[in-house]
Amino acid sequence: MRPDPRWPAALLAAAGTAAGIVALGLLARRPAPAAASPAPRPGSPALADVLDAVAEPVLLVDGFVVTLANRAATTVMGAQIVGQDVRDAIPHPDAAERLSDLDVGDRAPIELKGLGPLNQRWEMRVAAIGEGRRLVHLMDHTESHAAERMRTDFVANASHELRTPLAAVRGFIETLEEAGDDVEVRTRFLSIMGAEALRMQRLVEDLISLSRIEAEKFRLPSDAVDLAGLAKEVHAELVAAGGGRGGDVILALDPALPRVIGDRAQLSQVLHNLVSNAMKYGREGTPVKIALDGRGADVRLAISDQGEGIPAKHIPRLTQRFYRVNKGRSRSMGGTGLGLAIVKHIVERHRGRLQITSEVGIGTTVAVILQAVS
Repeated sequence: MRPDPRWPAALLAAAGTAAGIVALGLLARRPAPAAASPAPRPGSPALADVLDAVAEPVLLVDGFVVTLANRAATTVMGAQIVGQDVRDAIPHPDAAERLSDLDVGDRAPIELKGLGPLNQRWEMRVAAIGEGRRLVHLMDHTESHAAERMRTDFVANASHELRTPLAAVRGFIETLEEAGDDVEVRTRFLSIMGAEALRMQRLVEDLISLSRIEAEKFRLPSDAVDLAGLAKEVHAELVAAGGGRGGDVILALDPALPRVIGDRAQLSQVLHNLVSNAMKYGREGTPVKIALDGRGADVRLAISDQGEGIPAKHIPRLTQRFYRVNKGRSRSMGGTGLGLAIVKHIVERHRGRLQITSEVGIGTTVAVILQAVS
């Protein structure tokens, strides 16, 4: 089939990136205008080869029959689609409705949910390219849809987390206004209000921290950090703080430990978050262990507690923002639900690995593997 010389302009105007690439292939084959320009170069690529260079599924349709499909399309829908009715090739009711109308016109793309795997989302564009022929272009929007859903969920969760303490503070203010000169009631309510305000402050600080870490995730850290020295500093801070469980924290450090490539402030945050979690959820009076050892080209940091442990079904979701195994217990201990999410993003920025293992009734170990300075 010799391409119609009118195709390139229609392709470029109607169907975006994929069509533009197709158009370039067609331009290479169209006859030169009578006036002058040099003839097409010998060995110009065939239309099928040009389409195969497009990473997304593209179909050329004559009437209702698929006459050409690129490699991406046959990978998704199978090689048998060439020669099929396009409404059978793309088995989706919304696609069939759009493709049944040969009058394409200037229409917005449509979203196809449920074509392929359950969570996959495609955007379908259809462009007329002359004489009853159409270009059908499918773009995979699964990742962008997931990112948008994550953003929406994040905003909703953050709003909920802030709304609860704000409602408590407002309620106690109203009660204090009616309490008169009752010093005991005033003191108790002010204490609760202070705790709720502190909870909001921690949440806002964690949100800001998470936002900052995400903004830096593509900028690799380059400093050499003494992780053993950093662990000793964190341990000393916890012991000096007194009370709580600072005395339960113990160190087990490899004396010949190499430095790691990293951001010292962020690695300090990882240590504080993981040790804080272990102190919260480990049983009172049991050790919280900070272990550091070298493993070839890597350094492994492991924080272990002896607590209730975490059922296996929860472990894959622990690093999700605001995910809690026990919401009531986490909130009562002052948790924001962002600690492990922050750790995960810091580890990803360092191109490291995060491992969480737990046994119900025994305890939990969170390990971070980082690249050593060579």
